[in-house]
Amino acid sequence: MNSHDSLPPLAATPATEPHSPDRLAAGFPPGFAWGAGTSAFQIEGATRAGGRGVSIWDTFAAAPGNVADGDTGEEAADHYHRYAEDVALLRSLGIGHYRFSVAWPRIQPDGTGPANPAGLDFYDRLVDALLDSGIRPWVTLYHWDLPQALEDAGGWPRRDTAHRFADYAALVHQRLGDRVRDWITVNEPWVVANLGHVTGEHAPGRREPAAAAAAVHHLLLGHGLTTAAIRDQDSGPAADPLAVGLAHNPEPVRPHTGSDADRDAARRVDGTRNRIFLDPLYYGSYPADVLADLGDLWDPATVRDGDLATISAPLDFLGVNYYSPARVASAPEAGAAEEAPDSPAPLGWEGVTAVSSGLPRTDQDWEVDATGMTEILTRIAADYPGVALYVTENGASYRDEVAADGAVRDPDRTAYLASHVRAVRDAVDAGAPVRGYFVWSLLDNFEWAFGYRERFGVVHVDFSSQRRTVKDSGIWYSRLASGAGEAGDDAS
Repeated sequence: MNSHDSLPPLAATPATEPHSPDRLAAGFPPGFAWGAGTSAFQIEGATRAGGRGVSIWDTFAAAPGNVADGDTGEEAADHYHRYAEDVALLRSLGIGHYRFSVAWPRIQPDGTGPANPAGLDFYDRLVDALLDSGIRPWVTLYHWDLPQALEDAGGWPRRDTAHRFADYAALVHQRLGDRVRDWITVNEPWVVANLGHVTGEHAPGRREPAAAAAAVHHLLLGHGLTTAAIRDQDSGPAADPLAVGLAHNPEPVRPHTGSDADRDAARRVDGTRNRIFLDPLYYGSYPADVLADLGDLWDPATVRDGDLATISAPLDFLGVNYYSPARVASAPEAGAAEEAPDSPAPLGWEGVTAVSSGLPRTDQDWEVDATGMTEILTRIAADYPGVALYVTENGASYRDEVAADGAVRDPDRTAYLASHVRAVRDAVDAGAPVRGYFVWSLLDNFEWAFGYRERFGVVHVDFSSQRRTVKDSGIWYSRLASGAGEAGDDAS
């Protein structure tokens, strides 16, 4: 279809089919939030408009060899100019919650000082457009686009960046907090620390493991300082309480065999992927075994008095971004281990190899295993109880195209989403306090180091014309999100 003004019936998945959104939606509790997510650098474009400053991703993408095909975020999906069209698209799909991020360089071009009025004005218009369409806005304050000036001053390995982040967040909340009640501080600190500072695959492209370890703490400190700043100045409507959380991308980490060596490899990877972030947030301490594993990479002086109390201020929710689990071994096994990467290993992966489970893969080469969704949600509910959970990202990249008849048929993505939504429902049935699900992503976008090769959207974007086309998976998700399943049966 070439227009999103009206959506055709989803004849491919009637209520008797396993992927029926009617059947899947019926098992979720009333008030469950169905949403879609995006991030600023991936969709906005207009990198020189409205007084926006330079981000680390502008610099990283401009350097030859860092991004596939030499792609940059200069135009992306042109959401900066087309936000009204995209809000209308959300409304037509019946999606009631929209997660987007604010570009720090639009608010503070150099990462410090007073707010840039034009930058705040853009997000002000976006929030009003969402609310006018009956869509609840969820703001992510940091989705990886650090102002380049702050990177030049040391970036996230430097403590001052956490304080500058809280200052920036307060400016955004001061402008939008009367209407935005759901705030995500930092998105996927594991990615920022490891892909940005160890492997060099992401901006700023550093390969400094000790810097990555410091960044872990300062990202968490930035979350804590920002949470305090927002709560201190909030005067929004009491009838709609403020909710502040962080979005992490935890993984189930499974040993390839039951050997002591493989089990210890899984413990080490789980420590640096999951526990080093969740333990401080929930319990105010770093896991001792993880710090021992890091050895000299972890400088105890990085953690100052009061930091962990700041970091562990109670969360209103935790965002869970899930795509695939990890299976690890202490050493490669013939025919089983995946090819070792050319770049340095992320923290905790030294002497560890990823092993294929032999499952189908997305076009981005990520294994499809929905059981990991249930596993990680129920584990967090058990190990870190008492906090609401939202699946703030989940999706799959398949390189689909618009067919001659104008449709975008992506049955693999629809099947992926259906299996993972079913896995979320299994977690809910098991008692996990999951309150919502956000598909990643609303639009095809700039997929970081993969450029425009990978397509995660439930809406296809022709980047030459910026034409939007709702994919079959988007039609399926529209049925799910708009409440079509309320009268359906509770079949699995």
